[in-house]
Amino acid sequence: MTLQSVPDLQHRTVLLDEAVDALAIEGDRADGVYLDGTFGRGGHSRKILERLGARGRLIAFDKDPLAIATAQTIADPRFAIVHDSFATLDQALAAHGVARVDGVLMDLGISSPQVDDAARGFSFRFDGPLDMRMDTTRGVSAAEWLATADEQTIAKVIRDYGEERFAVQIAKTIVARRAVEPISTTRQLAALVAQAVKTREKGKDPATRTFQAIRIFINQELEELEIGLEKAFRQMAQYGRLVVISFHSLEDRIVKQFMASKAHVPQPDRRLPIRAVDLPQPLAKLHSRVKPSDAEVAANPRARSAVMRSLERTAEAGS
Repeated sequence: MTLQSVPDLQHRTVLLDEAVDALAIEGDRADGVYLDGTFGRGGHSRKILERLGARGRLIAFDKDPLAIATAQTIADPRFAIVHDSFATLDQALAAHGVARVDGVLMDLGISSPQVDDAARGFSFRFDGPLDMRMDTTRGVSAAEWLATADEQTIAKVIRDYGEERFAVQIAKTIVARRAVEPISTTRQLAALVAQAVKTREKGKDPATRTFQAIRIFINQELEELEIGLEKAFRQMAQYGRLVVISFHSLEDRIVKQFMASKAHVPQPDRRLPIRAVDLPQPLAKLHSRVKPSDAEVAANPRARSAVMRSLERTAEAGS
């Protein structure tokens, strides 16, 4: 697949203004360093650049070669793009000579162009190769993994990452079918799942949870999220902001628990003679959770499941 062969697929950035507002790029902070952990098609990055001062910097990350190609069209000396996961942000910052950042934005999941491009294999709505890699230049495709993984592993992935109660039946069906023919297309996999799932959720295709699970596993999305959150917070300057938009419960649970861990500290026994000033202080302050407005959901139904959480680092960096 060449860049020239890819259709011009549009992407509507979810919670665009709300997310960039939460970074609080104003005053002296406009000349700070910011990270966009998932460039996508650049909606958040372009909005951040609009608000940066002349000495501000934005470093963006993405694993998708097509996102990188889009980012390379931005001719702004304040902007840099890294072809890698945000889980490698510490290495990228060191390479760019950056010690501390003033804000980090992570817009998780997959973009509309990825979903709507049949050649990427993310969606069962189109027949295409069963790839599912966000970075098509490296790693194992979904088809390759399904061809070799044992039944127990397939079932565990579908159950744990897709919260699918028919995971065992789906895994058995996949293993039985691959003994007859390779499972290499999205339509093949969707048909096998439909065969194994006995009851369907109203308004949801039976393949939804399985496709989500395999995509998350192939791209190690949850593992990279946990690593990226910790590294982002560690590199964040005092009063820096961390803003994360998630689209399903597994992501949101990780983000919620991580942020809560930074905003709360265990308190000592009140009977102990400890002055208030000596009590342990939280490392961060939580901001209110934000959901897309009814108007945004009406204009972009894919925004319906989005949840934005953010925090401000209150402790000095290194604490």
